[in-house]
Amino acid sequence: MRIDPRKCVACGNCVAVCPMGAIAIDPVSHRAVVDADECVECYSCYRGMSREHLPPAVVRAIRGIARLARFRFDPEPDVCPTGAFTETELSWPRTLRRAFSDPVVPHESTGLAGRGTEEVKTNDVTGRVRRGEAGFTVEFGRPGIGARFRDIDRVTRALAAAGARFEQANPVTSLMSDPAAGRIREDILGEKVLSAIVELKTPMASVPEILRALRAVAGGVETVICLGVSARCDAGGDTELAEVLRAEGFAFWRGKTNLGLGRPLWGDAA
Repeated sequence: MRIDPRKCVACGNCVAVCPMGAIAIDPVSHRAVVDADECVECYSCYRGMSREHLPPAVVRAIRGIARLARFRFDPEPDVCPTGAFTETELSWPRTLRRAFSDPVVPHESTGLAGRGTEEVKTNDVTGRVRRGEAGFTVEFGRPGIGARFRDIDRVTRALAAAGARFEQANPVTSLMSDPAAGRIREDILGEKVLSAIVELKTPMASVPEILRALRAVAGGVETVICLGVSARCDAGGDTELAEVLRAEGFAFWRGKTNLGLGRPLWGDAA
């Protein structure tokens, strides 16, 4: 995304709309500019603001007169008064930024929009996590900080060394040059996205190793990480996973319980 300097009137409305803080008013040119390295191509500015097409010269003149008269002339806060936002044609690997950051763009590898996965929420249907296994979702980035693939690569390598098996139907896995080693392809490591989810599973006995590997590497990345863990419940609705998490010092909250009525796991009910 870029802002046409010929049209921008430096009203600053777009600054607050950007979830990455990538837009600022240049104090020299007096125009809004996009930091291309921080922009994740989420299109929040382009779709989140109404666009009018007032003549830029007229708007600047009125704003200038208003300043001299010591009052303000600002457009409505959700409007770009001169339609200054301009789409840019993205090429590889920058296209990844939009795929992982724009919630309406589907991923080529899965056909799903957003982060490209339904995670383990649909385990009743997908059967990803079987009895005796634990499924992990490792979520990188949030608005305001994002995540670079360089940091994701650092974590996936550590998880692979701890025995993780990465989910095949996941966009990040599709970008690995060596899934067994957790190695992400070199040409995308500098790309930044709003967020991304890595999915993996492991035998229940290996859960402590995965947790320790994640804890050891998490402090060395320049983003935030959220961890989700899932497992099959027994007949009483409990799982041994809770005890393992407590033993490893992880506070947790049960977010969702599937009833086990979907295929292919219905016949495998306890």
